[in-house]
Amino acid sequence: MKLAPLLILLFSLTIVGCTQRTLSPYSASSGIARNPLRAQELTQQAADLIEHDPEKAERLLRDALTADLYHGPAHNNLGVLYLSQSKLYEAASEFEWARKLMPGHPDPRMNLALTLERAGRIDEAIATYDTALEVYPNHLPTIQALTRLQLRHNQTDDRTTNFLKEIALRSNPQWQQWARTHMPRYSP
Repeated sequence: MKLAPLLILLFSLTIVGCTQRTLSPYSASSGIARNPLRAQELTQQAADLIEHDPEKAERLLRDALTADLYHGPAHNNLGVLYLSQSKLYEAASEFEWARKLMPGHPDPRMNLALTLERAGRIDEAIATYDTALEVYPNHLPTIQALTRLQLRHNQTDDRTTNFLKEIALRSNPQWQQWARTHMPRYSP
């Protein structure tokens, strides 16, 4: 008979545990109104500081996410900040948030690919670069990053030559020179 109350207690604790949601580090109570304009303003301020004052930029981005948890650019910029600090897990998490919140934008996908590349997950990085190009087929920064990765890891494919030509035509002079240097090796 003493076992029955214990089982009931365990069962009720299990139900309570199942009904509680896992909270993100940014979760706000559902009663708090979103403020996307404030989030945008704080994100822009952080973007201006990200290279010169990363601590303040991080505070501003966290404030932006408090204002609006669903502000994709704040997640993307926080991921960029974490990537610059080699916090790869945190960066990947923020880029995943941004990817979901910015479905038509290539930057979160490209940034996630850069993170995977830095983590040594080359095949996953290539696949993620490809998703950025699916969203925005002529996104030059993604073309540059993917081509660089392909050449660095000897994983060229039938697109590599066209990517090099595109880089040679559309990039800044430094990238143009890089592409021209590699084109003779990969021309059909």
